[in-house]
Amino acid sequence: MTSTPANLPPGLEWRVELGRVDYAEALAAMEARAAAVTRGEAEELVWLLEHPPVYTAGTSATDEGELLDARFPVHRTGRGGRYTYHGPGQRIGYLVMDLRERRRDVRNYVHAVEGWVIAALGECGIEAFRAPGRIGIWTLDRGQEAKIGAIGVRIRQWVTLHGFAVNLSPDLGHFGGIVPCGIAEFPVTSAAALGKPVTPEAFDSALAATFSPFLDALSTGEGKNDS
Repeated sequence: MTSTPANLPPGLEWRVELGRVDYAEALAAMEARAAAVTRGEAEELVWLLEHPPVYTAGTSATDEGELLDARFPVHRTGRGGRYTYHGPGQRIGYLVMDLRERRRDVRNYVHAVEGWVIAALGECGIEAFRAPGRIGIWTLDRGQEAKIGAIGVRIRQWVTLHGFAVNLSPDLGHFGGIVPCGIAEFPVTSAAALGKPVTPEAFDSALAATFSPFLDALSTGEGKNDS
């Protein structure tokens, strides 16, 4: 299966990185791309990749009680949210989307991203869902709610940055250095931990297969009302 949507709209690049990309380098490239999209000088971008181990701190992150063991580099970033971990075995999706000609609605955008990731996980045989009051992507692991994906976005002049991170087969022990997303009472999990191994290539293909409804939701607002 191809990892590129069959009917990719004009003006949008779908990029898949084969190797790991340094977080700081990716952040700089994403910032530059968003600025170019804002100026009308570049295409929108869906960028699928993997990072070496790193902790990232969103705009709501506080070191006290959240950064427990800085065993990996820590990067401050402009996305919303608190601390999260990125590393091998995790699929990162950075989305540089222009909402100026779509629905200018932050809640709708976040909801649409969540819905897209949930649909892609469903294609891989993993039932995931939203949890009221808790941003991110959740599933059941041995009967307990556990987080399988994180959402962190920034929107500047209605052009989006950052996106999602989905745990396919990371070392879950690496999350022990932080309180993931500031939520201590729920564990993190992965596709591998659920006994449903998913390769990056398979997940990319699932994202491609469910991309069109995500794009539609950005314009129609239907993503905002999904259950």
